[in-house]
Amino acid sequence: MERKTKYFLAVILYVLFLALIVLLRTVDVAPIGPEDTEVGLAKLNVAVVKATGVGGSAGSGVRMSWYKLTEYLGYLSILAACVFALIGAVQLFKRKSLRKVDREILALGGAFIAAIVIYVFFEKVVINCRPVILPDETGPEASFPSSHTVLVCVIMGGILMILEKYVKLPWLCALLRLAALAIILIMVFGRLYCGCHWFTDILGGVLVSGALLALCAAVIDRGEGT
Repeated sequence: MERKTKYFLAVILYVLFLALIVLLRTVDVAPIGPEDTEVGLAKLNVAVVKATGVGGSAGSGVRMSWYKLTEYLGYLSILAACVFALIGAVQLFKRKSLRKVDREILALGGAFIAAIVIYVFFEKVVINCRPVILPDETGPEASFPSSHTVLVCVIMGGILMILEKYVKLPWLCALLRLAALAIILIMVFGRLYCGCHWFTDILGGVLVSGALLALCAAVIDRGEGT
């Protein structure tokens, strides 16, 4: 995929993410959340809840085993990000200049920081609240976009893009690729299946993380001159 195409893809995904926010604030908004919190695209979200059998609005609550699994995968992803942050720190120490740190590391770091900024922003600007009140919470909690989905998709998706440069053993690289892909898939489906998110929370997380990854890929390609 050409660099311009990646930039274009990033813009398209980001626009779709913004469009989803507009829809959630204006279309089929109904008090289907805990304590009658309002949720947009209510019929769609309730239909998915009933299909999975978990969450609020006719669901059976939270599948805690899946919830804990996705929590652990989030921690594992943060650990993986720390490994590449350490690689960047070592390069910075040895090369004495931020400009001499590998562009792949810098691009990945930028995507990680953007994911954190998105998380903090949507903790303050609440679009939707969870379909349930979790055991350790006292009231409705912001849930859009799914922060775990964004975190894992950006970290593991970014690592997938640069893994070959830093892992020279083909068999190990292939194994790590499979593991990263599996973690992404489990997180995306697991956060929905466990019942702690609406479908649109997951969709929003996938769209915005896809936009960040496409931008990250374009920045890396720019450094390669393609």
